[in-house]
Amino acid sequence: MLRLLLPVALLLGLVGFSVLSDRSAPRADFTFINRGDVNTLDPQRMSWMQDLRVARLLYEGLVQNDVFSADFAVVPAIAESWSVSPDGLTYTFNLRDNAKWNNGAPVTAQDFRYSWRRAMLPDLASDYVNMFMLIDGATEFYAEREQALESFAERDFANGTEREAAAEQLWLHTQARFDEIVALHAPDPRTLVVTLDRPVPYFLDLAAFAVFYPVYQPLVERYERPDPTTGRLIRRPGWTKPGVLVSNGPFELTEWRFKRDMRFEANPHWWNLDALAVRSIDIPSINDPNATTLAYQTGTVDWVSDVTAPYRGDMLADKADFYAEHSELVAELRETAADQFEIDRLLPPDDRKHVHAIPAFGTYFYNFNCKPLLPDGRPNPFADDRVRRAFAMCIDKQAIADEVRRLGEPPADTLIPPNSIGGYTAPTGIPNVGNVSSEAERDAIASQARALLEAADFPEDLVVELLFNKDSGHDLIAQAIAKNWQEYLGVQTRLAQKEIKIFREDLKNKQYMTGRAGWYGDYGDPTTFLDICYSTDGNNDRAYDNPAYDALLDRAGLELDPAARMDLLRQAEEILLFEAPLIPIFHYANVQLFDPEKVTGFTAHPRSKNNLFLVDVLGDGFGPDQPLTMRPPSAPNSTELAP
Repeated sequence: MLRLLLPVALLLGLVGFSVLSDRSAPRADFTFINRGDVNTLDPQRMSWMQDLRVARLLYEGLVQNDVFSADFAVVPAIAESWSVSPDGLTYTFNLRDNAKWNNGAPVTAQDFRYSWRRAMLPDLASDYVNMFMLIDGATEFYAEREQALESFAERDFANGTEREAAAEQLWLHTQARFDEIVALHAPDPRTLVVTLDRPVPYFLDLAAFAVFYPVYQPLVERYERPDPTTGRLIRRPGWTKPGVLVSNGPFELTEWRFKRDMRFEANPHWWNLDALAVRSIDIPSINDPNATTLAYQTGTVDWVSDVTAPYRGDMLADKADFYAEHSELVAELRETAADQFEIDRLLPPDDRKHVHAIPAFGTYFYNFNCKPLLPDGRPNPFADDRVRRAFAMCIDKQAIADEVRRLGEPPADTLIPPNSIGGYTAPTGIPNVGNVSSEAERDAIASQARALLEAADFPEDLVVELLFNKDSGHDLIAQAIAKNWQEYLGVQTRLAQKEIKIFREDLKNKQYMTGRAGWYGDYGDPTTFLDICYSTDGNNDRAYDNPAYDALLDRAGLELDPAARMDLLRQAEEILLFEAPLIPIFHYANVQLFDPEKVTGFTAHPRSKNNLFLVDVLGDGFGPDQPLTMRPPSAPNSTELAP
């Protein structure tokens, strides 16, 4: 299947495998490489993909996504049912009575209330704190706490004892204010009531996100205390260690050896334990791209979550050859198979079919700085949408996808990946030289683009700077774009490659002309992409400011009719694509390795979110040998569910 690795790769692989050589426990039922080491097991502080993947093993939220459904539907988890008020503001969750922590204690509504309060505190500095600001009173609570901490830092105290007492008193006052002003209540252990400050149609999808998972209050509180110096709540990480961590998900942490491995065993108190098809999971820490591939080839691991070896394009080319050899059968299976993985499973045995390019919920794009002036004070021609549109028309996105990336990633005409969000129909993007079939059509598009530059008085002597960071092939993409702009527009470019930290600072501070970027959606709604171009959004690295665009997003935020709301968001993306503050280049694909005849339970959905407790290693003699459903044994009556 996969091309042979160089001897040096073998050495790297052997070094990587040494992390497993001294393990006392037997090989787990399922072993995988989780790209990158886990940073934290505190769900309220998570943001990296490898952390979120593990969170779905250890913890469970009120609801979860059915990763095998076309619309990624929200289904019960800890909450066995819920209802939504007619105005779309108040959600009442009914928790199941058999939900327990791995120490046998019941999971209660207060656990969620406590955990969400943690996330709302400026003390925690959660990357996703804004998600919790949708709850009525949360913004006021956050602002009050922040102001109180600033005032505390400015106060003078007679001695350390007085300062410590004041910090404790401030924390007690903060908790009391939370109870008073935040509309998050637990009237009894099995009922959680949440009132939002405006209707949020995707709130249930947010509740399925890992940062909304609960933590065990009696344990975590023992590792928290107010800092006498700053008044802020200090959190020590010891509660996430093996043998200490209390979790409520399908698995519990039994071993975590830093930069070596992690091990998980089935949580004996999980309410749906009988549905598990594997009872143990290992995650060895192997970060070298070649070594991860070799680990799979030698059978050390069952799944590589993200193949990053430089020859992965060749691996996918080999698979394309395999498909070509069985083209008639592939065409037949595409008519009936549920997804790509089922096609692979039903094809004849061959190592080449173990590599999979999965559509990801993300888009690679190039930014334009839209401010009136360039960083050096000159007038910025890219403040004119005609200029931006002209440059966007003259990128051969198809060639970048096919010849530079070589991962089967589709060229992007839209910011939001197609078919990734149920109920949303993407607008048509502007034409570009890569999505037409003839030389005459390309010439016509280039001619239109040059006319736009002329109408905008684009400076003929301007050298356009392309900002990008090292590694990951960004230089090759920048070179291809520079070549396109020279060929079709006659514009010279200068490549500005910088270290990742400096690159990010320049992008955030608008110290650039054009620059590469990318975005992965956090939840299943168009706003997870569209909000990054809202004029005041913290992620608006383009400084794009269009009142008409903002107004459409504002109207969508208040629209209760789902279809009308989606249409408003479609109109917003249409403006975005036409005015081109950014140029979508391609939609990401995630390259994975696994044997489809041996392992099931992965999703090929564009949302690209795997719940690994659904994995089944076929023929292992344990558990069901079919992919598991997300739905619990006794799903609630549909009339109880939110629209």
